[in-house]
Amino acid sequence: MDQFGHDEMRRFWMYSRTIQELTISEKEPFPGEILKPFLENIPLSADEILDLMIVYYNDTYENLKFRKPFETDSLNSIIIPLKINKYCRRQIGSEIFGSIFSPRYQKSSYILAKFAFEDDSIDIYPGQIQFFFVHEISTNRINMKNHYLEYVHWYKKIKNRFYFGINEEQMCNVELWDTEFYPKS
Repeated sequence: MDQFGHDEMRRFWMYSRTIQELTISEKEPFPGEILKPFLENIPLSADEILDLMIVYYNDTYENLKFRKPFETDSLNSIIIPLKINKYCRRQIGSEIFGSIFSPRYQKSSYILAKFAFEDDSIDIYPGQIQFFFVHEISTNRINMKNHYLEYVHWYKKIKNRFYFGINEEQMCNVELWDTEFYPKS
């Protein structure tokens, strides 16, 4: 039995339906927990995601500036810590989402996500969760905040999209995507 109340489930459902009206920004509370096993204190630079994290935090916290350690471009910027804790699985309600590092739950590592663009169009992209991670930063130079994130590879679109249906009464939409991923971004 899920532990979430009616209001929490309705709010989550509304986010998925009205993505343009309910822009999610900064840090949103999200029910669930990250499940072990995990790897502690993994260096960000080893995973080549340090630059991506800087872009993410600068986009998420528009009024703050983040940077790598030892950069001198802005003295008022916040230095991003270089360590993360990696996890293989995440539980949301009664559902467990896996990653490529969790063989038992690898089938649940495939996701669909809606993206709203500046021209008010919405597109859905399939992806595969590579891993979940927790990154701790200070946004006010005093208190540390945990950010619970996932690293996803997004599948490329193929040039020609194909759709088909069984008949007028039984519609079955199928969309084909490439087996290659977009570059990391």
